[in-house]
Parts: sequence; C-alpha cells; structure tokens
Amino acid sequence: MIELYRWIDAQQAAALRSAITATAQSTEEMVQALADAYIHCAADTNGEFYIVGAALAGSEEKAMVYQELLDNSVQIFISVLEPHSALPQQQLEERCVGLVGAGEALSTALVRGKYTEAQAAQAFASIIRGAL
Repeated sequence: MIELYRWIDAQQAAALRSAITATAQSTEEMVQALADAYIHCAADTNGEFYIVGAALAGSEEKAMVYQELLDNSVQIFISVLEPHSALPQQQLEERCVGLVGAGEALSTALVRGKYTEAQAAQAFASIIRGAL
C-alpha cells in the first residue's frame, strides 16, 4: 500500500511539473498554472490518493512517507515561486509549507464534492497570490 501511495504521488508530481513548465513565465500565469495543476491532480485521481491514505491511517510508515511527500511538494512550490518572489528564502519556504497545506485542504474538499475544480483552483490561486 505504501508503494501505491508513493506511486500515485509521483504521478501527481510529474503532472504538476509538466503543467507548470508548459506555461508562460509571468507571475500571474505561473500562479494560475500552479493552482490549476495542483487542484487538477486531486480531481484527476478521483480521490485514490486519499482513499489509500485513509487505508494506511495509523501506520507510522504512512506518516513518515506522507511527510516526505509533503516536503517534496514544498520543494516544487519553492522552485516554481522563487523566481517570482522577493521574499527571503526562509520566508518563502515557510509560506510554501502553508500553501501546500492549503492546497491539500482544498483538494480534499474538492474530492468530497464541496467545491468544483474551478472553485478550488481559483481559491488556491488567490491564496498563492496573497502569499507572494
């Protein structure tokens, strides 16, 4: 189950990187592309990542792997946003930790049917803009 969890995340990270690199480089375009791609990854999996995660709930190994996957997402956000930010490195990293948390919360809400993909992506883009 852990390997399936990692595999789903790797697929999502690859899709995220692909969507971001295919986008023009203005700050606004990058913010929207990042938000759209992150939220789309959750919509595209139909919740499998969260289902596998729930099946692994309580597992110490799952907790360690989940933190590793979150850290990887934070690094992606830093690398994408750094060229568009005047923040010191430490502050950018702190904000990216928060952004990934917000993205996860919006993704979970999307999978549960609380928001449409467009609503979640627009909310996330607004949060990213505010963080920059």
